[in-house]
Amino acid sequence: MNTYIDIGINLTNKQFQNDTDDIVQDAQDADVAKMILTGTSVRNSEESSRIAKQYPGVLYATAGIHPHDAKSFDSQSILKLKNLLLQKHVVSVGECGLDFDRDFSPRNKQEECYKAQLALAIEVQKPLFLHERAAFAKFIGITKDYLPQLPKAAVHCFTGSLEEAKIYLDNGFYLGFTGAISDSKRFGHLKEVVQYVPLDRMMIETDAPFMLPKNVPNSLLKKYHERRCEPAFLPFVAGTVAQFKGIPLSKVAEETTQNAKAFFVI
Repeated sequence: MNTYIDIGINLTNKQFQNDTDDIVQDAQDADVAKMILTGTSVRNSEESSRIAKQYPGVLYATAGIHPHDAKSFDSQSILKLKNLLLQKHVVSVGECGLDFDRDFSPRNKQEECYKAQLALAIEVQKPLFLHERAAFAKFIGITKDYLPQLPKAAVHCFTGSLEEAKIYLDNGFYLGFTGAISDSKRFGHLKEVVQYVPLDRMMIETDAPFMLPKNVPNSLLKKYHERRCEPAFLPFVAGTVAQFKGIPLSKVAEETTQNAKAFFVI
């Protein structure tokens, strides 16, 4: 039997309100054995940790400040994140990084917040869950200064170019892929990226409720909530990887699951 690990779900999102039990059960029914809740602010990371704690061995959490929320970063933020990261079920620092696409937080504040979380990852020796949009040069420039001491790092929801993917791989990063890879209109270039990235440096995620895979049948969408992405849809991400690489689905399931277990120590 294929089993999967979803390395990034936004279970605190209001689209999932009062729905946690069903979301988790439906995912497990679809062979998604473990899921990691993404923390995007101090408050959100605390909430993700609280939910994950209720499902031991199934749900885990990250603790971090997303670049969109960097404006909330203050003198207490790192201490609060560190306290969360001392818990065993909080497995990664992030989601953190830079987003110069939307600029919801000032760029200098994003950089300050990101650097502080890189230092935190080194201190607590837990892997990084990274976000980068339209900021590749600055992002890689900052990160390289910390690389010699950094634990493992994954660029989540990768939608960049093949050239960017190569640079990430050359620097030891893992890449996380979502349902975006099945969107040939917006992200057609990702087929070449998926074909290039070695399976042992790849993980899969839904980023639910976002990034709905294009290959989810309408019958399943009606069963859930119209356009809402669910962790139960992770096998469709894996299916696209298998199709692009011309390998069995079971191989994708096995390798990405092993990668996630080793990366997050779960």
